Order: sequence, then C-alpha cells, then structure tokens
Amino acid sequence: MKATVLLTKKLTGFWLLSLVAMAFIFLLTAVFSVMQLTYKQQQQQVSQLSAILSQHQTPAQLQQLDLWLPQLLWAYQAQQFVLTRQNDVLYRYDNPLPERRVIRYGRAILPATPITSLSATSDQAELRFELSLPRPLQFNQISGYGGLILLLGLTAIAIFVRWGYLWLAQQLEGVEDLAKRSHLILSGDYDKALAERGHGRPRLINRALTQLLLELDDAQKQRSRFDQVIRSNTFLDPATGIGNRLFLKNRLDALSNNQGMFAPGVLLLLEMEDLDLLQQEHDELAVQEMLSHTINDINQLLNNYANSIFSRRSYNQFAIVVPQISLADVEKLVAKLLKVCLAQPLEGLVNRDDFFHIGVAYFKVGDSKEQLIEEAEMALRAAQFQGASGWFMYDKGAVDEEFARGSVRWRSFLEYALVNKRVVIYSQAVLDSDGVEHHREVSSRLRDSKGNLVRATLFLPMAIKCGLTPQIERQVIEAVLFDLLGSNPQNTQRYSINLSLDTLTSRAFIRWFKTTLLEYRNLAPKLIIEVNEDIVVNNIEQLTPTLNMISKMGASLCVDRVGQQVVSMQYITSCKFDIIKLHRSIVRQIHLRQENQLFVRSLIGGLYRSEVQVFAEAIESFEEWQTLKILGVSAGQGSLFSDPVQEI
Repeated sequence: MKATVLLTKKLTGFWLLSLVAMAFIFLLTAVFSVMQLTYKQQQQQVSQLSAILSQHQTPAQLQQLDLWLPQLLWAYQAQQFVLTRQNDVLYRYDNPLPERRVIRYGRAILPATPITSLSATSDQAELRFELSLPRPLQFNQISGYGGLILLLGLTAIAIFVRWGYLWLAQQLEGVEDLAKRSHLILSGDYDKALAERGHGRPRLINRALTQLLLELDDAQKQRSRFDQVIRSNTFLDPATGIGNRLFLKNRLDALSNNQGMFAPGVLLLLEMEDLDLLQQEHDELAVQEMLSHTINDINQLLNNYANSIFSRRSYNQFAIVVPQISLADVEKLVAKLLKVCLAQPLEGLVNRDDFFHIGVAYFKVGDSKEQLIEEAEMALRAAQFQGASGWFMYDKGAVDEEFARGSVRWRSFLEYALVNKRVVIYSQAVLDSDGVEHHREVSSRLRDSKGNLVRATLFLPMAIKCGLTPQIERQVIEAVLFDLLGSNPQNTQRYSINLSLDTLTSRAFIRWFKTTLLEYRNLAPKLIIEVNEDIVVNNIEQLTPTLNMISKMGASLCVDRVGQQVVSMQYITSCKFDIIKLHRSIVRQIHLRQENQLFVRSLIGGLYRSEVQVFAEAIESFEEWQTLKILGVSAGQGSLFSDPVQEI
C-alpha cells in the first residue's frame, strides 16, 4: 500500500509539473511573439515615416511640416525626432512626456525623383532623420481594468489547475482502493477485503473482485457445511443427532491409554425396554417424537456437566460418560436422569413402569476401558432384573481417595495453595515435523501441606465449583511471564497456557491480563493462549471481544480438543485462531481408523487458504505420528516425544 500511495503522489506531482511547464512555455512563447510583433510594427512605422518624408523634400513642403508632422509623431509616441540635411537641422520634435528607455532609429530619406546630375544644388541634398521610440512591452502602469482582467485570468487558471488536480487524485484514489483490497486478499483476510468495497476504479474490476469474494465466501461456507456433513455421517447417529457407537469408542479411547483411565468418572447405560416393539405396535411418528423429547431433556441435564458424552450404542441403548465427577454427584445425576425419563409421555404402553433401566459403573484412575464397559453392562442387567424402571450401580466403593474430599476441604486446600503460591508448573514440548521445538504447553499441579502433588484432573473440577479457577490460572500466567520468560530476556521459548471459560469471562482477570500485556509487550508474542473448542463454540459471541483483544496485544490463539464434538469449523476463521490442536480421540490409533483420517483431511482441506497451523496432541506411537505428517499435520506433542517436566 505504501508503494501505491507513493506512486499516486508521484503521478499527481508529475501531472501538475507538466501542466505548469506547459503553461510557462506557452506564456514565454506568447511574450516573445508579442515582442517580435511590436518591434516589427515599430520598424514598419519608421519605414512609413521615411516614405512620407520622401514625398515632402522641396523647400515649400519642408516649411509645412509643422502642420501635420507633430500629430503623426504623437500617434507614433515618438520621444524625439530630428530632421537634418548636411548637418543642418531642418525640423526638431521633442515629446513633452519623455521616457528613459527608448530605441533610436536613424535613416536617410531617398528623394522621390532620382538626382540625374552631379551638379545638384544644396536644396536637393540628401535628407536624414533620427527617431526615438519607446521600447516595446514597456508599461509604465497597469490600469485597474487591465489588472482586473489579469487577475480574473490567473484565478481561472488556478481554479482549472486545482480542479484537474482533485479529479486526478480522485481517479487515483480508486486505484489505491483496488490496491488495498488486493493486499487484503493476498494476506488471506477475505472478510476485510469483502467489507472494503470502497470506490475502486476501474469500477468494473472493483465489481469483479466483489463478486469473486462473495462466491469465495459462499464456497467456504459450503465447504464448512460439507465438512460438517462428513463428520456427522461418520460420528453421529442420523436418527437422533447424538454420537454413534464409533463416537463413543473414540471418546473412551481419548479418556484412557495403555495404563487405563486418566481421570475418575462414571459410565451410564440407558436402555429402553422393547422400544422396537413399541414402534411396531404404535404410531411411528409418536414414538419418534417421544424419543426426541427424551434425548433433548437428557442433553439439557448434561449441560451442567463439563465434557460429558452422550451417544447411542444400539437401537434402544444409550451411553452417557461424565468424567471428573464425585460419587455423591453420580447418585444425584442418576436420580435426575431417571426422573427425566419417567416424565416422558408413554401412551398406549402396557409396561410403562418397566421401560427405562440404567446401569451405572463408576471408574477411577487406572481402570481398564474394557472392564468399565463390562461392569456397566452387568449393572444394566441387574437393573432389568429388579422388575421396574430404575438404576443399579456396579461397584459403589470404587472411589478415588483424593477425589473423595468434601467440598469444604477442597475449598480450604485451594485457598491454602493460592495464598502460599503452591502452584507447580509443568511443561511438555510441542515438536514440528522436523523435530524442532515449536513451543511448550504449560500444565499445573498443586502441592499440599504434606508436599504431595495434586494433579489438575482432580483440583480443576473443584476449583470451577468454588469459583477459584481465574486465581489459579492467573498465578500460572505470572509464573510463565515473570519466572520463565522475565528472568531471562534472551529466552526465545514460547509457552502455551490453557484458560477456562470462567477465566475468560472474569472482568477482573481480563482487566489484569490486558494491563499486564500492555506493560510487557515484548513478552506477549511468546505467549499462546489455548481455549477448549467446546467453550468457543458454545460462547463465541461472549468470547470474541476477549479473544480479539488478546490477539491485538500480540499473543497467539490456539483452540484445542478439536474434533471432540461435531461442529462447524467456521469459528476458526471468525475468531482468528493461529493454531488448532486435534483431540486425542482423533489421534488415537489414527493409522488404523479411516474415518479419523477422513476428518483430518477434510479439516486441513478447508483451511488450506489460511495460515492456521494444525497440531496434534497425545501422540503415543510412531505410526500415529507418521500418519499425521502424511495427512498434513504440522506439529505434535505426546509421550512419543517427551513427558511433562517440572519447570517451577
């Protein structure tokens, strides 16, 4: 854009200089022409005077010069006239208003009749005169009328030049608008280029750019909808719109590894007895409507539980997984779930009191995924044997000891950790395809009074309940900025920090974070703020101003756990994320799962025009990493490369 503006100024200056030069040459030529014509006119006057005097050379005629010659000399504006014959002055004229700058003409007067003899008398001797005339273009003063005409002429010229300058500048401004839109297109900012329609000229090119941008925007939306259809057909149940059996398998894989489950939680299996028989005996639309109402009510109930999973295992069996939930909360959840199911209208059903059965299996860290499913199925069969709609829990005592703390004890522990700054920082390297470290993702743990470390999967759910998440994550940011980056100005390492919804919507935290980034502008580019995809999608209008502020301050934005839910990818460009991280459920054994590979191809294909980088997390095997690189993933992290190491 700077080059275009500079070129516009140069072109305008060249046009103005050319116009001034042309006017100067025209004026100079006119002056010289007028001078030449004036000199020629004076010479013609002298020649005419000489011709007249040649007709009046006799003594009688010379004596009558006073009768007509003064009027002629006055008309010529003569300053002085001297007529002589053999050095005798015959006639003399002096202008009563003499001028200093004059031109003198001297010329001999030839007789009208030639002298034929050498014995001519003195009366017939040769006459000679000297004439002084004012110099051409000499103006002693300009009259008021002449000055007015000159002023009007110069004003008209100035107005014309100014109008021409403004017209040319306006035309070239249209070229600048086109250049600005072209620059935005080349930089990949299509939304701004579409909004900057302006007054680009030539207008045909401007309208063509607008039409192409509109078609491109529509194509991107169509591509996003197409990608969503692909994922929906892969991971969603077409009849209910919730996850299918493959979706449940991927999510359970994401919650576990070879050592078992990562965090405690619960698996519920909900089965509707004889649902297929009910559909055959009654109106299919009515049964489908009942099923839809039941699923909607269950979804509303699960909205209060973060990272919950709801899927359909078979025609009449549904699975619900809620991680990081206490045993007491499980009993409350199951009671509410059964109440929601029994509240559904079941007209025409004979055994309506024996229709809903729920099997519950509580799991702790390290439990096997296969064993968990078996326990849930056994609990479901036990609930069915009871002979009425109800629920049954398989192993009620399988409770993680650390997670069994009461709410009051958790609040006391969290406040103790915050006051005494017992936050311990861990980081894990994120490597690109060449093995070079791109950044390090930061995680935190809390150290209790006995020196034991409490992992985030345990204290974060309780911190959310107690409303202490913003304070914990603020201490994490302070540790990264002041201890890791501020202590060594030469450190070029970048760190990514996960922020929760409570933190991003806390006004006090946002004010502090904005002030801190303004004060440490040199450290802002070394920060990467990560946000959960589920948080962004469900709160995009509320989070957009905050995310834009963070981006303008110089920090990068990353959305993680991408692919956990089946949602449109339009939010990636609208929120201007720099990095996206694939969820572990997509990465897990991706070399063996064609549907996950299809998802990654579709995702990267929809982002190929943007500068968004696609990373992967939880990579555990060489085969997974090789497949991801072939698919176009830029970087990855996981136990294959390194485990989290303690920083502070």
